[in-house]
Amino acid sequence: MPISNKISCLIVDDEPPALDVLKKYIESIPSLQLAGCCTNAVDALALIQKQPIDLIFLDIQMPQILGTDFVRTLANPPKIIFTTAYRKYAVEGFDLNAVDYLLKPIPFERFLKAVNKIMNVSVQQNITEVVNKHEKEIADSFIHFRADRKILKVALDDILYIESLKDYIRVVTRSKTFLTKHSISSLEENLPAAAFIRIHRSYIIAINKIDFFTNELVGIGKLELPISRMYRHEVEKVLKPD
Repeated sequence: MPISNKISCLIVDDEPPALDVLKKYIESIPSLQLAGCCTNAVDALALIQKQPIDLIFLDIQMPQILGTDFVRTLANPPKIIFTTAYRKYAVEGFDLNAVDYLLKPIPFERFLKAVNKIMNVSVQQNITEVVNKHEKEIADSFIHFRADRKILKVALDDILYIESLKDYIRVVTRSKTFLTKHSISSLEENLPAAAFIRIHRSYIIAINKIDFFTNELVGIGKLELPISRMYRHEVEKVLKPD
């Protein structure tokens, strides 16, 4: 699910008052989008087959088939929040890996607490997807340097750090080190900001190669590189956890 997408919700409940309450609650949350309302499992199944649904608010006690039994018929069920007037179904609901179990009448605060659980899961999934996509892009990306009368093709993911030496830069990769005539500042402009960070007038490092850091230095393997005062704030903003 892309980060910009809302969580697509389906309400399945045979009680009109419960449908109305849940519809009102969903419409009050900007990150949720109501995809439909159904009063029985048959209609719900038809809707699920037509469009992607991220979350179902599912009543348990319904005609024809219990909500819990309906979930068991789905090969890849969406996230489920059970809604019911009967506490006795709670254990069975959680056995089906339900996100939560809401007891009717449902207070808005309790609804919001349940929704926060699925939102946290979705955010984490989104972050993972973005990180994986970014890492693949970096792994598939190259940069070219002129050195030793050759044009060297260097994978961005192989670069450990870059050091400025006046009119030259030293590029240190996993397998080799070479010098090339280049400005470190102009090179910085051509490197992806999410993968590399300037820590000093003389050093740019690959963020995912950092093994440890302090307020004054970063470590890559046994090597320690200084963080200058000029770049310390930016480095801390990127590297320090919230």
